[in-house]
Amino acid sequence: MRIGMLSWESLYSIKVGGVAPHVSELSEALARRGHEVHIFTRRGDFESYDKINGVHYQRADVDDHGDIVDQMNRMCDALYHRFGAVQQLFGNFDVVHGHDWHPVLALTRIKSDYHLPFLLTMHSTEWGRNGNTFGYGISEEISHREWQGCYEAAKVIVTTRRMQDELMQIYSLPKDKIPIIPNGIIVGKMRRGVDAGRIKEKYGIHPLAPVVLFCGRMSVQKGPDLLVEAIPQVLRNRPDVCFVFIGEGGMRSECEQKARYLGIADSCRFLGYTSSAEKQMLINACDMMCVPSRNEPFGVVVLEAWDACKPVVATDAVSIINNFQDGLLAYIQPESIAWCINRIISNPKEMKHLARAGWTRIESEFSWDHIAESTEKVYEQAIEQNR
Repeated sequence: MRIGMLSWESLYSIKVGGVAPHVSELSEALARRGHEVHIFTRRGDFESYDKINGVHYQRADVDDHGDIVDQMNRMCDALYHRFGAVQQLFGNFDVVHGHDWHPVLALTRIKSDYHLPFLLTMHSTEWGRNGNTFGYGISEEISHREWQGCYEAAKVIVTTRRMQDELMQIYSLPKDKIPIIPNGIIVGKMRRGVDAGRIKEKYGIHPLAPVVLFCGRMSVQKGPDLLVEAIPQVLRNRPDVCFVFIGEGGMRSECEQKARYLGIADSCRFLGYTSSAEKQMLINACDMMCVPSRNEPFGVVVLEAWDACKPVVATDAVSIINNFQDGLLAYIQPESIAWCINRIISNPKEMKHLARAGWTRIESEFSWDHIAESTEKVYEQAIEQNR
């Protein structure tokens, strides 16, 4: 198949968040299965065309002035025209696959003008990013764009049953239109042999002190404030625990202020944005990962922790964890999060068991080759449906 993949980000163009590795690594896995994959995305500082790891990168120049909706409107126009030029050069595409709301206008124009089916992977919704409520203004426009994409797509792929339920609830999609295909990770991508004590000392942490790592946007959706509020109860149980926060966002200053107010600032490190190498180093040096999300469409950070053989405490918004089997699930409350962290810290054997159980699931369930095979079947269904 000749596959067009449309996304506002990828690993080898402008990279924003978790959609980038999904798009690039899925495309590489599809290419390994013999398909010709073209990623249409923004150019940034890259060349307009590259072939990397068997995948064609078709990058378009996009003006970044104006709000996010204005920017994506211009991006969609650029990707649509690039798609037409590439199809003339390489031949007709069989299917088009978009990611999130950003390329929807390009997808619908391609569907109309070239009579091609498109699939849409919804990695999250504006409703979820907004704290499980609909917003106004630009947020409302984004929600409408999501609805439009879901309505016009042949299939809407999601990564968890919870995300499937969310789309059925907020956009009234029929269940049989929403196949579930999990997110993935390159096996061994995160795991490195590191001197954990030396890395901890670099951040002013005692080399033997347990480190709980938060890794994600500092936003209401990701719940860093819930973890901050849980910290005093953890420190009463084990005063030397340190909490490291990786990520930027609107809640960072609020969380820092809250830590000072609660008298726990000395036990916290707010690092902001870090490089991929530093993030990888900290994941391997930490003692556990905490994912305190209020809404979590999948939770790639869980896979990253498991790949590094680290135990995970998460809220029950994270549906890929089997409670007490490969992680601990808390209620979306600081007291419950603290209880789970205290339990793991107090039980080193359970800590190792949970970490190993998560690690064993990576290859069997979350490798990109498995995911590419499942995605290929959905493409075939969409093509057959379009005949």
